[in-house]
Amino acid sequence: MAKARRPRDPNQWAKSILDIATGEKKDLDPNEGKNASAVSLGRSGGLKGGQARKEKLTPEQRSEIAKKAAKKRWRKS
Repeated sequence: MAKARRPRDPNQWAKSILDIATGEKKDLDPNEGKNASAVSLGRSGGLKGGQARKEKLTPEQRSEIAKKAAKKRWRKS
């Protein structure tokens, strides 16, 4: 099923906003079609992941990862 999208053309987008504001058209619901229990499980797992990874890595491994990230962040384009 294709996800409904907002128009890219500024004039059509403005018309769409006006239609939503006046109640002629329903706004897009970002949670439509999602299972609420699956969303909450995914969120709880995501909150645990970084902490679990940090505890699993040695200080040397964490330092190497941080150095690599800093190099990528500060390199010239």
